[in-house]
Amino acid sequence: MGDPEGGDKYRSHLTGEAEKNTKWRDGAPPNYDAVNKLFEEGRTKVWPPGSLEEQVQNLLKTWEMEMFHKTCFADNKTLVDHNTYTKSLNGRKPITLEETRKIGGGYNSFLQTSLPKELRGYDPDVETVESAHLAFTTTFPRGFAVEVLQVYSGPPVIPYKFRHWGYMEGPFKGHPPTGELVEFFGIGIFHVDEKMKVEKVEFFFDRGELLGGLMRGPKGSDGSTSSTTEAPISCPFLASK
Repeated sequence: MGDPEGGDKYRSHLTGEAEKNTKWRDGAPPNYDAVNKLFEEGRTKVWPPGSLEEQVQNLLKTWEMEMFHKTCFADNKTLVDHNTYTKSLNGRKPITLEETRKIGGGYNSFLQTSLPKELRGYDPDVETVESAHLAFTTTFPRGFAVEVLQVYSGPPVIPYKFRHWGYMEGPFKGHPPTGELVEFFGIGIFHVDEKMKVEKVEFFFDRGELLGGLMRGPKGSDGSTSSTTEAPISCPFLASK
């Protein structure tokens, strides 16, 4: 996988005739040059071309791109069927694309918690697609890279270990930037068909591993705010990244 027309060497479905009518969150396909550089400089594995590990890693990157940047469900080409696809986190009840939209997109769906509100450094119940996007893109101006560390078995059920990382070079919810590496590890499971399209996905990781790294500095006034108002949209946002 990877865009055959040169849009991105790790992600498909970014450019080309099939994407001419795609509705993008920012009006145009995202540019991954900065985060690709971060990935290539910081990855710990270099998988052989054509290997299962490379295929799963590129599928993960493409799936993330579509989830966070394409605003219409039908434009998600990594999925078998956007009507039946589900995602679950840490064994919680699986949620659909529409349910993901209702809770404020990808970041909020990944950071669901049962912690009391007063203990939440990041509260997905009050964040929107827009405010979540602002928080994380401000914190990680060079992007938030991901790599696959190990693939445990092949399709149709593909469990794998992943690593997500970036450098906190911007503030996060009142906490000043540290410039330090922030990373977390987890397990993902893709359920795919014979064409390596995703039927459902499961993730297992500790949200505190990510948020703890963003709250090391003393909380002060950085001018960031949480918005509860979403911009008008012509098609449901999935998320933003």
